[in-house]
Amino acid sequence: MTIHPTAVIEPGAQLGDHVNVGAFAYIDTQVKIGSGCTIGPRATILRHTQLGHHCRVHAGAVIGDLPQDLAFEPTETYVQIGNNCVLREGVTVHRGTKLGSVTVVGNDCLLMVNSHVAHNARLGDGVILANGALIAGYAEVGDRAFVSGGCLVHQFTRVGRLVMMSGGSAIQKDVPPFCMTRSVSANTIMGLNAVGLRRAGVSAQERKTLKQAFQTLFQSDLSLPSAVEKLQIQFDSPLVQELAAFIQASERGICKFLRRP
Repeated sequence: MTIHPTAVIEPGAQLGDHVNVGAFAYIDTQVKIGSGCTIGPRATILRHTQLGHHCRVHAGAVIGDLPQDLAFEPTETYVQIGNNCVLREGVTVHRGTKLGSVTVVGNDCLLMVNSHVAHNARLGDGVILANGALIAGYAEVGDRAFVSGGCLVHQFTRVGRLVMMSGGSAIQKDVPPFCMTRSVSANTIMGLNAVGLRRAGVSAQERKTLKQAFQTLFQSDLSLPSAVEKLQIQFDSPLVQELAAFIQASERGICKFLRRP
């Protein structure tokens, strides 16, 4: 373990083996940091925060500060960060807002410069937030989703698994799994995330099946509930069933399809 002499480690903090803490970093009481983590200079990790193993927190990041919720009353809430996560310069992750609630970042996530994860948000495994991406309270981001620079995710919205949010897009409605949002737009998707699906090892046949399902959902004359019902009956693909179940569970509605110009 290496701790710079200017770093402050409060009594009650628990640091695992082989943790490195940089200059002027601050680690509060009731913080747990897993083995092999690196805490950069001037990083701040506040109470009720837990980091998994082999995480890197870069300079100026603030993890576990109070939620930006006017209704918040001082109480015990939490932040949980998984294993092998990288939180770059200026990243902020806030505690939950209601007693006992948690803000969760999964394993193998990359949060780039100045991205923000608000109270009670949940990020799955392998999520990437690019510079300046903002995830509002209670939002959910599925496994291996990529949220590009400057994207805005409204509170309580859901971003499905393997979604690609293009730069500058904003959503107030749910983005179905495997889809791609349109750059510098609001609540619109432009097709499937073909590159992300290939990189995730989805076979050509499964991608073709997903394309057929997408056309049924967004490029047919069927209403969305009727299209979802058709998918559930006609397709036995687990990915199509996942897509249908996500849409069926939506409470905020689904982003609309907009063709490329």
